[in-house]
Amino acid sequence: MTNAAAPTMVDFERAREIVARVAQPTPLQTSRFLTELTGADQVFMKCENLQRTGSYKLRGAYHRMSQLSAQERERGVVAASAGNHAQGVAFAARELGITATIYMPKGVALPKLQATRNYGARVVLEGHSVEEALRAANEFSASSGAVFIPPFDHEAVIAGQGTIALEMLEEAPEIETIVVPIGGGGLIAGVAAAAKIWAAERGRKMRIIGVQAENAAPYPPSLEAGKPLTIKTRPTIADGIAVARPGTLNFAVIKDYVDEVVTVSEDDLSRAILLLLERAKLVVEPAGAAGVAAMVAGKISCSGSIATILSGGNIDPMLMQRVISHGLAASDRYLKLRVMLPDRPGQLARVAEIVSAADANVVEVLHTRHDGGLQINEVELELHIETRGVEHAEEVIRALSDEGFKFRRGAR
Repeated sequence: MTNAAAPTMVDFERAREIVARVAQPTPLQTSRFLTELTGADQVFMKCENLQRTGSYKLRGAYHRMSQLSAQERERGVVAASAGNHAQGVAFAARELGITATIYMPKGVALPKLQATRNYGARVVLEGHSVEEALRAANEFSASSGAVFIPPFDHEAVIAGQGTIALEMLEEAPEIETIVVPIGGGGLIAGVAAAAKIWAAERGRKMRIIGVQAENAAPYPPSLEAGKPLTIKTRPTIADGIAVARPGTLNFAVIKDYVDEVVTVSEDDLSRAILLLLERAKLVVEPAGAAGVAAMVAGKISCSGSIATILSGGNIDPMLMQRVISHGLAASDRYLKLRVMLPDRPGQLARVAEIVSAADANVVEVLHTRHDGGLQINEVELELHIETRGVEHAEEVIRALSDEGFKFRRGAR
C-alpha cells in the first residue's frame, strides 16, 4: 500500500487482480428470512464460507505471499494459527511453490489439522494456545530465515481482504451498510476502506459495522481509549475472531473507516448458526456468523440495503453438534425444566400427559430423590423437551403452572 493507514482504490484493484488467481468470487445471496426478521429493505450475505479453504483468509495470505522476492520464497514461509489462516497460508504456498511451516496449538480440531497438512504444509504442534504457537513460529522465523506471514496486521493482507468489498459492490451497488466480523481486524480494515472509498468516489455514504464476540472484544475499549489495548479474553466458540489485542495497522484503518463496533453473546452466535443452517442451508462457523448474530439479536439498526460477510465455514463437527444443541436451547426449541413433584405414584405420568397435551415432545427424563434442596416427601423431575420456539415453550410452562406444579428452568 502507498500508506498503511490510508489505502487507495489502486491498492485494492491491484490486489484484486492478484487474488483472482486463486480465490473464487463467492456468491452474494439475498436473504428473505433475514430481511423479514430485521425489517431492512434487503439483506445480502457474502458467502466466504464457500471460498476455497473455507474462509476469506486465502485472499490476504496469497496477496502477501505473492509479493515475496525470489530469495524470500526460497527461504520459505511460516505462520501460526488454529485454523483458517493456517489453511489459507498452506494453500497459497502450494500454489506459489513455496515451502510452508505452520505452527498450530496442541488440541487443534482434527479437520483443520488434516486440511492444513493436505495442502502440503509442514505442521508443528506447539503449546496449548495460539499465543504459544505464535511465539514458536516467530522463533522459527528468526532461526531459519523463513518469512513470517501475519494473519491480519500487514498492508498486503489488508488489501487482499478488501477485495471482498469490491466483489460485493460490483454485484449489488445498492448496498448501504456492511456488517463484518472482527478478530484482529484485517478483514474489516480492508472491507471498510475499500467500501468507503468506493462510495466516496460516487458521492454516496457507506456505513460499516464491526462485530466481536463479547468474550473476546478488544476493539470497543481500544477505540474508546484511542489506542490498541490488550484485554483478558474468556472462552468463546468464535475462535476465529478471538484475539486479545487489535492489530496496529488494522486499528489505524478501523478508527478512520468503521462507524460502530458491537458485541454478541455465545447464545447469539449459537442461534445465528442454527438459523443459517435451517433457513439458508449454509454451514457457517461461529466467527463467520457474527454479523447475522448481531442483526438477529437487534444489536444494530437494520435499514435500507444491508450486507454481512459469512467469513468462514470451517467448523469442527463435534463443535457443530454442541452448537446446534446450545442454539436449540437458546432459541427455546430445547426446553430444560426441573419440576418438583410430591413423592407418590402417578406424578410422572401426569406431567407427561400435560406436556403431550401441549404438543411438545419429551426427549430425556431424569428422576431423583437425592437433591439436597428437596423435602423428604419430594422428588425432582428433570425434563428435556423439544418445542417449536419461544411461544410454544411458554405454552408448555403455562400448562404445567396451571396444574400447580413448581419448576425451575435449566438443567442441573
